[in-house]
Amino acid sequence: MGLTRRGFVTGLAGLTASPGAAESLLSSPRPLARPANLLTRQIPDAAEIIASEQLSGRVGFALADAITGEMIEVLHPLRALPPASTAKALTALYALENLGPDYRFSTRTLATGPLTAGRLEGDLVLAGGGDPVLDTDALWSMVEALHALGLREIAGGVKVWTSALPRIREIDSEQPDQVGYNPAVGGLNLNFNRVHFGWSRNAGGYTVSMDGRSETIVPPVRFARMEVIDRGLPIYTYAADGDIDRWTVAQSALGRGGARWLPVRVPGLYAGEVLQQLLLAKGIGSNGPVERTDAATGTVLHTHDSPALSGILRGMLQYSTNLTAEVTGLTASLAAGWQGETLADSAGRMNSWLSQKYGLRRPLLEDHSGLGDDSALSPADMVRAMSGAGWEGPLRPLLRQFDPEDDRLSVSAKTGTLNFVSGLAGYLEGPRGKPLAFSIFCADLPRRDSLSEAERERPDGGIAWNKSAKRIQRAMLQRWGALYLLPG
Repeated sequence: MGLTRRGFVTGLAGLTASPGAAESLLSSPRPLARPANLLTRQIPDAAEIIASEQLSGRVGFALADAITGEMIEVLHPLRALPPASTAKALTALYALENLGPDYRFSTRTLATGPLTAGRLEGDLVLAGGGDPVLDTDALWSMVEALHALGLREIAGGVKVWTSALPRIREIDSEQPDQVGYNPAVGGLNLNFNRVHFGWSRNAGGYTVSMDGRSETIVPPVRFARMEVIDRGLPIYTYAADGDIDRWTVAQSALGRGGARWLPVRVPGLYAGEVLQQLLLAKGIGSNGPVERTDAATGTVLHTHDSPALSGILRGMLQYSTNLTAEVTGLTASLAAGWQGETLADSAGRMNSWLSQKYGLRRPLLEDHSGLGDDSALSPADMVRAMSGAGWEGPLRPLLRQFDPEDDRLSVSAKTGTLNFVSGLAGYLEGPRGKPLAFSIFCADLPRRDSLSEAERERPDGGIAWNKSAKRIQRAMLQRWGALYLLPG
């Protein structure tokens, strides 16, 4: 992509010192069209709202007619900032365009030999189709289907095929090792590629567990292993040991007991190991360790189809699942003819599509989830996509309903949060006037850039900064509602 975090921060500093002519013409903290009774209504000015929070960093926004795309009110609309998870709204549009709302991901079990008298004379292959919402319950339903076919024994072993998508070890290399929202991505995913780590104190120290649980099933796994170490910091360490995820945790941080999700770096083998555990629980024996295979060949025994893409994207936008965004973005790129290997390459394909489809001037996304903060997008470009998608288009029904603290207003939006980065983008509707499309980006990149890796999970001041940014966003929605959508 050619855009580094340091270069991006430097570029912003230059933009602040010498704003371009185009931005000067388009930038204003005041509406371009002002109602005659503005003074009597005592609606706070945008600059006053922002100044009242004393938020460090930069704020930019754009407000447009959601139907025509005409800009109504802007502040630094061309200033590119990290969109954070608001980028997932763009990924949803990209996936819908290239895959369609009814697209389903398929996960298959294949037999490399005949099934005779309950014995499979060969291997059982678990062939992934990229399904981002495959979970342990789905694997259990596949095992029950195999049992219903008469399978009781596997002469060979369990193999996994993961080549439907490139194998990507983590979404963003700048995240702390232990955060569950930064897992590996591949053609075979399970439980959002997270493993459950639990611990409890006992007389001799701590009992720990690593499992691939669902709500009703708790299969233990051995590919991910945890060791409790008597130390202060760091709290967690991670090391790849072949196909084993080796973790250590500081005893001083554990307390009496608890649990958390950790990211998985070998998701295909994780899914295969959980499948093998479920087979054994159903009385279906298999030999040897779970291994990869380069070919998804054999007789199809059972196929599990995911929910329709529209429902998957709705869940992605509601819960902001990074894995779902990356899988759907990669799959959309492949469907469009892309043959790359990295998230940045696939995001580049999406950037080009956004420019061609919606007229975005300079989208610079480095992934499909918004997790990487070297991604950059201007408020004006985000609003172009929102209005270009259409008020009656496919995106708005998938977005989460956002509470503007005024029952007369309706907001469908996507939030985005990173350390010292906050975004909000979507649609605003009220009892009068035309519906509006908006985006509000806040970021303090020098402060974010100064964080050490140990500080990135819970930085000092991060929660307070984020709350302040969200107050600005909420106040701007209330301002726009009062100006353009509510009775005078």
